Amino acid sequence: MLVSRRPVALTLAAATVVLAASTACSSSSSDSDPDSAAESGAEKEESGPSSPGAERPEDQAEDPAEGQAETEQQAAPEPAWDTSPSSIAAIGDSITRGFDTCGLLTDCPEASWATGTDAEVASLAAQLLGDDTADRVWNLAETGANVADLPAQARRAARHEPQLVTVLIGANDACAGDVESMTSVTDFEADFAESVELLRAESPETQIYVSSVPDLMRLWEEGSESMMARTVWGMANICPSMLADAGNRSEGADARREAVRERVQAYNEVLARVCAEDELCRYDGGAVFDYEFTSDHLSEWDWFHPGESGQRELAALAYEQVVANVTTKD
Repeated sequence: MLVSRRPVALTLAAATVVLAASTACSSSSSDSDPDSAAESGAEKEESGPSSPGAERPEDQAEDPAEGQAETEQQAAPEPAWDTSPSSIAAIGDSITRGFDTCGLLTDCPEASWATGTDAEVASLAAQLLGDDTADRVWNLAETGANVADLPAQARRAARHEPQLVTVLIGANDACAGDVESMTSVTDFEADFAESVELLRAESPETQIYVSSVPDLMRLWEEGSESMMARTVWGMANICPSMLADAGNRSEGADARREAVRERVQAYNEVLARVCAEDELCRYDGGAVFDYEFTSDHLSEWDWFHPGESGQRELAALAYEQVVANVTTKD
């Protein structure tokens, strides 16, 4: 499984009061000094007749075009993606924890595609940061996690204010006891969107790299011919929605597996859409889902999680996306 937006005019009453006062003053001047009255009349002709509610020059509306131009000039530029972040936090599930990569039924974070230190894996962190990753790398993923666990992980990651957060989630949401028990697309979107919103609110400058969910159907295709794989999947009850009765090729079994694949594709559409709404989020464009992994990339312990070579491929795919000059949003 390679896997949050005038000008003021005088009121009519106020303008009438001002006009009445002005008229009274003009009448008084006219009675006592005809020449002054004549001059006053000339001034009125030059300035134009006064009318109730007329706006003074300082009260006139600003030209909308000028206002818009000024707004555009003042608008902040879109934040630029940093292709060489100096700190990384990883959130997600057992894939990012390196479960069953180094040993049976155990996490192996040193072999994680995102934050591992194993030279054979060449993790994303190792490629971006080099060997000095102390206090600059945090693996907060949890074995067994699904998307409902992601907001809490995102909050923990935000406390470190990392320059980059990696996300790989969704396989466990599809790997339910049966098709009916898979996480709904609506719930998946709500939890993932909340996670992105939390990161953006609590660590505004953090970049987010989102991996697509791996193609579980390909996993079945690669292992279903192996007696060992089928036995392990059955005994350990691994991803029953896809892998149960792995040797069964009946129409009903095929329909079940296809339903799981369609749900994974729907999850990936959610990841792409939500990520596209955030200026500092990059989705892998389906790179992990489309990757044609083989049994050689799988754990020798469970034929499900990535082995060392599988973790290495995940790291390579992530690095390619993170250092790209153009953001992948689809």
